[in-house]
Amino acid sequence: MGYACPVCAAEQADAVHLANHLAVTASLGRRDHEDWLTAHAPDWAEYSPAELAELVVEYAEEIDTPDFEDGHGHEYGRPGGLEGELARQTRHPGRGTLTAEAADVLEEARELTRRMHDADEADDDDADTTGDENENA
Repeated sequence: MGYACPVCAAEQADAVHLANHLAVTASLGRRDHEDWLTAHAPDWAEYSPAELAELVVEYAEEIDTPDFEDGHGHEYGRPGGLEGELARQTRHPGRGTLTAEAADVLEEARELTRRMHDADEADDDDADTTGDENENA
């Protein structure tokens, strides 16, 4: 038996997975999860996963979930792990649309990354040239 997230109904294997789902999703900027946690567990960021699980499980619907194993004896409530869950959540309304300011910030970050990459390549080329000269001396 697992639990459905009280915010988005995502299947979770147990109470601790539910607590982790709520906290990680809220921490990644999903306002609906953060608002729910703030309303039901105001100091949620200060709790351990087990402590938060005790608080949130009373609000979650208990559901049947299949068992999934990772080969190390760990069971999970749904396949795909964190990456799969994040990909699923990004398809919700309000995700993927950037404000003009956010788009500008991302473009600036891309440009800075390109410059850093180009500078690293130039440093590597200089090091290779210097190394060749030292070998020939």
